[in-house]
Amino acid sequence: MERKCPIETVIHVLGGKWKPTILWLLLDSTKRFSELEKLIPEVTQKMLAQHLRELESDQLVTRTVYPSVPPKVEYALSDYGKTLVPVMEIMCEWGETHQRPGLKQAVL
Repeated sequence: MERKCPIETVIHVLGGKWKPTILWLLLDSTKRFSELEKLIPEVTQKMLAQHLRELESDQLVTRTVYPSVPPKVEYALSDYGKTLVPVMEIMCEWGETHQRPGLKQAVL
């Protein structure tokens, strides 16, 4: 059996244009879907919902539904998701160090 590179696991988990951004925004506090939409205006509702479902399925994000009208749903970084914090901090540090004019980047 061929051993896979551990980076493939990271890429699988963080794969998707918006997943790292969603996780980064959940570092400080829980957010409602509408808050995430406002913080990432470039993402479509469909893509945001899909990424949140995938992150929840990978147990990186928790989804809490409150029984109210209208329903209130909040997303938070799970304890397991918090294990990615050092990875995201290093990615952020690398990004800050290597930003350069002309490099296409997301605007938050």
